[in-house]
Amino acid sequence: MKNIAFIGAGNMNNAIISGLVNNGYSPQHIIVSNPSPEKRIALQQRLGIKQTASNTEAVEFADVIVLGVKPYLMSDVCKDFAQQLDISNKSFISVAAGCPLQHIEQALDQSCTVFRTMPNTPSEVGAGVTGIFANTKASADDKAFAEQLMQSVGIVKWLDREEQIDHIIAVSGSAPAYFFLFMEAMEKQAIEYGFSAEDSRDLVQQTAYGAAKMVIESQLPISKLRENVTSKGGSTHAAICSFQEDNLEETVSKAMNSAIARAKEMAKEG
Repeated sequence: MKNIAFIGAGNMNNAIISGLVNNGYSPQHIIVSNPSPEKRIALQQRLGIKQTASNTEAVEFADVIVLGVKPYLMSDVCKDFAQQLDISNKSFISVAAGCPLQHIEQALDQSCTVFRTMPNTPSEVGAGVTGIFANTKASADDKAFAEQLMQSVGIVKWLDREEQIDHIIAVSGSAPAYFFLFMEAMEKQAIEYGFSAEDSRDLVQQTAYGAAKMVIESQLPISKLRENVTSKGGSTHAAICSFQEDNLEETVSKAMNSAIARAKEMAKEG
């Protein structure tokens, strides 16, 4: 069993650690480092993993290192331990948005296996989506382990080109917020109709859950599922026509392209 270090104790690393331990990975093979003690000690107490304030100590312990730091800190964090340790036989998995592989490789300054991943926030409840891309140093075994690790919090999709990370951001990385915004608008309108805040939330969240469950469990195209509930001339048809008259598809496309454009800007800023 490989030793895994998590640099940073933020939400995404927290989710992955929880997923690994809940799926049977030995907590004694996991260490987390974080400058402030509260989060790392809470993880140790809840899951039984190791913890340290030292990134270098964590990296030295591990075979695989998950980099869960802010993109603007990535270079300094990597350079700090790379200058103190031989890391050439270790694998690094970045979960940072807007931080290209080349940027990480230059900071490590050694010939290392590096993965760039883009998980989304439903990873926190084991229902995530992760896009993953590997540099040329990654072996088949390295890829298999990286996939296994990220599958602890959801499904994994391998990418053929690094630039597809930006597409994953638009399609799944940022997308939970799209659905939350739509649900928020529905909840607000339900309250306008006179439903209580509690009932409004119950109605909206259960409907969203049911619709997603039908998509997951059905073999039908999503378009067909939509057609099946849209009787011509009925109330649903009226609602759908209103969305279409307001160019919903164009709005969605524009929003997703805006996410991609911003991801590219963030990569340049990093």
